[in-house]
Amino acid sequence: YQLVGEVERRHELFGRPGKVLITYYESHGRMGLLDEAVRLAQESNTPADIAAVRQFRTRVGASLSIEQQLAPDLGLFARAGKASGNVEAYEFTDIDRALELGLSLKGARWNRANDTVGLATMVNGISATRERFLNAGGLGILVGDGQLPDPGPERIVETYYSAAIFSQLFVTADFQRIVNPAYNADRGPVSVFS
Repeated sequence: YQLVGEVERRHELFGRPGKVLITYYESHGRMGLLDEAVRLAQESNTPADIAAVRQFRTRVGASLSIEQQLAPDLGLFARAGKASGNVEAYEFTDIDRALELGLSLKGARWNRANDTVGLATMVNGISATRERFLNAGGLGILVGDGQLPDPGPERIVETYYSAAIFSQLFVTADFQRIVNPAYNADRGPVSVFS
């Protein structure tokens, strides 16, 4: 199970609305410690197996988010987050720290007031402990190649366009360019269309 708490503070900056959010979460469940899995792998000369060291544990994380209107149709958003880097992750993906910055623009300027176009950039990272675990053959929820010989932060640029078809129906096109997908500089870059 997971406990999530969030505190939100609304404000005005130069007469424009905005808010700051602090989010904290605790995931509780059968999770393994990454360094224990690596130690066991070294002792048994086998790939790191997180299932072999699972016990009931807690993984915590927190983030700081900012949303700020810059103009009536233009908004800025930013987020920085950090999570426990030595505990198995399974609630989302293998991320221990993240930074994100983006803009969203409503379509009034081109006579499509309910449409939105957005642009964001993200940098995701993993802890040194998670890097050692993956390099020892460990598998995360979405990450794991058997080795991580050339690690690097995952860098993403994303853009989207959300078009209002009817008042309650929207269609969105999205493009992501990912450098060092799954923290492996030997892989990618990758383009994702949706």
